[in-house]
Amino acid sequence: MIDQFRTVYRGGTGEIVEKKSRFIATVRLVESEEEALSCLEALRKKYWDARHNCFVYIIGENQETVRCSDDGEPSGTAGRPMLDVVQGAGLRNVLVVVTRYFGGTLLGTGGLVRAYSQAVQEGLANSVLIDEICGVRLLIETDYNGIGKIQYLLGQRGIPILESEYTDQVKIRVLVPKTEVDRLCAEITEGTNGKAKLEKEEELYFAQNDGELIFGDELTQYKNLEAEELG
Repeated sequence: MIDQFRTVYRGGTGEIVEKKSRFIATVRLVESEEEALSCLEALRKKYWDARHNCFVYIIGENQETVRCSDDGEPSGTAGRPMLDVVQGAGLRNVLVVVTRYFGGTLLGTGGLVRAYSQAVQEGLANSVLIDEICGVRLLIETDYNGIGKIQYLLGQRGIPILESEYTDQVKIRVLVPKTEVDRLCAEITEGTNGKAKLEKEEELYFAQNDGELIFGDELTQYKNLEAEELG
């Protein structure tokens, strides 16, 4: 798992018109090449009467799979410019398809590059993008004397508390960015004079959107809904 990557939380669409040609961008979260191709096929069926369905997809945290296509447009005028925009946004696990309805006027190489690039930018602007952070779920157990110090340290770092349990001891679970967990553990140990028990439970990705913590299945909750909408 890498420390952080940017991806799609909720897909969107965007449209531009250039000399009567319509360019419709569709942005979707995809987590495998199979998902990307399935979504691409569904969009081709939806826009069956369009002249072109150019696309780009990037799969994997480390961009293990990268594909783009001009789909009949002059070589290098659609797929590659689209890829440049998506990579420039730092996105992973994403599919962008730009559907073109020809308006009767040739745009030339430069015009096509600009149109496809702008369509992708419009689609991304109408999508919800998030930064997925590799985190560690940390279980902290302490006495009541130590909880105040721990809450202070968590508050300083903006660490979200997932759950709390108050008995004769206090147990809390928190989600800590992997890059910060060792330092936080050291601070808690020092702040409680070694009395707090710390257990690193698992690594998982999480994100925040409009102040809301998102992790687990919540990160992909819109993917299936959007696939169903395409049929």
